[in-house]
Amino acid sequence: MDTAPEGPSGRLRALPTRLLTQAAILANRATDKALADTGSRRYHYAILVTLDEHGPASQAEVGRRTGIDRSDVAAAVNDLSAHGHLHRTPDPTDRRRNTLTLTPAGRSHLHDLDERLEQAQRELLPGFSGADRANLVLLLTRILEEHSHSD
Repeated sequence: MDTAPEGPSGRLRALPTRLLTQAAILANRATDKALADTGSRRYHYAILVTLDEHGPASQAEVGRRTGIDRSDVAAAVNDLSAHGHLHRTPDPTDRRRNTLTLTPAGRSHLHDLDERLEQAQRELLPGFSGADRANLVLLLTRILEEHSHSD
């Protein structure tokens, strides 16, 4: 006869690190599912959003703004450029540097990704009110900001 309780122990449920890890797994699955048939991945989305919000930028600047490693930015930019979602042109002030610009096709693709990811948020956080979701974002942002100063 099995008398073990179902689910994790109280100590495991009280560890923010464990809860964040488990939630991140669920969030990654939801995001990957939302992007599955779009030809885009998380890095693509982050780059497109950055260009949409901040305008043309160098690959290095996009990497800094998104926290994506330089080699991963280069690979994602190659993909996005090949699909016509961004233009990559030499910077007129420094020919060694590329300037990235969102194309109309890229903006349209980003709109589709935004809709898909918004649906993924709703599926990940069922029953969360707008206030609950805003509070979650606030707390997660606080964690990230606290640790961004220690790098």
